[in-house]
Amino acid sequence: MYAIVEMAGQQFKVAKDQKVYVHRLQTEEGKKVTFDNVLLLDDGKNVTIGAPAISGAAVEAKVVKHLRGDKVIVFKKKRRKGYKKKNGHRQSLTEIVIESIVAKGAKKAAPAKAEKPKAAAKPVAKKPAAKAAAPKQAAMKKAAAKPAKAKADDLKKIEGIGPKIAATLVEAGIATFADLAKAKPAKISEIIAGVRGNHVTDTWPKQAKLAADGKWDELKKWQDELDGGKA
Repeated sequence: MYAIVEMAGQQFKVAKDQKVYVHRLQTEEGKKVTFDNVLLLDDGKNVTIGAPAISGAAVEAKVVKHLRGDKVIVFKKKRRKGYKKKNGHRQSLTEIVIESIVAKGAKKAAPAKAEKPKAAAKPVAKKPAAKAAAPKQAAMKKAAAKPAKAKADDLKKIEGIGPKIAATLVEAGIATFADLAKAKPAKISEIIAGVRGNHVTDTWPKQAKLAADGKWDELKKWQDELDGGKA
């Protein structure tokens, strides 16, 4: 029996007792984790395809350890510009072991209830129309009703946050450095789970705290030692 499941933004074909290396998870070593975004199941007799996921199906695994992959050299050069840049990168990974594949089958949708005929609307006695307020007064009330929005900070100043992640955080209500400083790394990872790539959020709240306090020199010095937001 095998399944195709999405884990940490990637799709894997897994079977019981198989070892898999995925992007870094926020789960501690030795603890269990469940992935419920199962796209396909094959039990040897029948193949079930999700639309897009199979309701009730899940893959249960155990976190063995956290590690980093082999070093990859990233070299950039611009011809006739005298520009050269060489960086090393080691991907943060998590080793997990598949313990079980739960296949409960897709849940059947409840049958739609027949719509009851609507009763005829009762005639309503017309009330005398109230006098329209003056245009100036109406405009003042409308302006007072709208609460002033707090100015959003440039979250891209945090090491490891790009334009896509910044927009996703703002949509989730994290628009300022103060908001980001209060958020927990696990919650941030949950919010940006749909953004492709490996994102380690452990240092983001601390960086945001320095930015919110205006400690830019201290933040810049620390960011020079970080690699994509990783210590």
